[in-house]
Amino acid sequence: MNRIETLFQRLKAERKKALITFVTAGDPTLATTVALCLEMEKAGADLIELGVPYSDPIAEGPVIQAANRRALANRIHLPDIMRTAKTIRDQSGIPLVYLLYYNCILQYGAERFMRDSSESGVDGLIVPDLPLEEKGELAPFAERHGIALIPMVTPVSGDRIGPIVREAKGFVYCVSSLGVTGVRDDFSTNFEHFFAAVRKHTDLPTALGFGISTPEQAKSLKEYADGIIVGSAIVQRIGTARNPDDAVRSVGEFVNSLRSALDQDRPLLG
Repeated sequence: MNRIETLFQRLKAERKKALITFVTAGDPTLATTVALCLEMEKAGADLIELGVPYSDPIAEGPVIQAANRRALANRIHLPDIMRTAKTIRDQSGIPLVYLLYYNCILQYGAERFMRDSSESGVDGLIVPDLPLEEKGELAPFAERHGIALIPMVTPVSGDRIGPIVREAKGFVYCVSSLGVTGVRDDFSTNFEHFFAAVRKHTDLPTALGFGISTPEQAKSLKEYADGIIVGSAIVQRIGTARNPDDAVRSVGEFVNSLRSALDQDRPLLG
């Protein structure tokens, strides 16, 4: 069984919400990425998204775009990130998911990419610009190597939700708002309507992301989904840290505050 499936089954039994955190691989260094991931797990993260830096990250706001530029300035390539994922996997059993753009996979070679990802201990992929019509090009290779292709749906996906989530694995990434990633003060989406539409088409766990940046937001939104995704607020702390050690400390404290918020008011097991 894939680590992602095992995670959500365990959390459901414990009546807990998944805390999914994001960092850009190589920002500021690959060694720091390893340290950040291990610290986030220690602080309460349940699953980690590793962003693969790309020159044109169309779904990303300014915070993560800047992180991409910092990482690319280090001349980081996919084989380096594969080795970094393997280093994390050698020290941790936490589920790992790549977030990357379709062109990165095409250039690397789809089957080779899935094979190397699996051998590096990666459990799933989020591909924001993967056309629905092209999903079939990747699915057989992902299935062969045990990689979950994680779909993304938005509040305006409408009739496309069914085809998007059909035969998906892992969880459904539910985008909180239209636009790109980034810190938000509030949300205008009708989440009850949105998640009812998603659950009409799939029994997969759901995770809500894009813009969640404070423990208070995580606490207020956790009722809608099985997990909460936090990215830009973490990357922002990395970008403003004085040095790598300060980044690891700051991110660890923040992730711990998110974990505490998600665990507040948790119903007792019984």
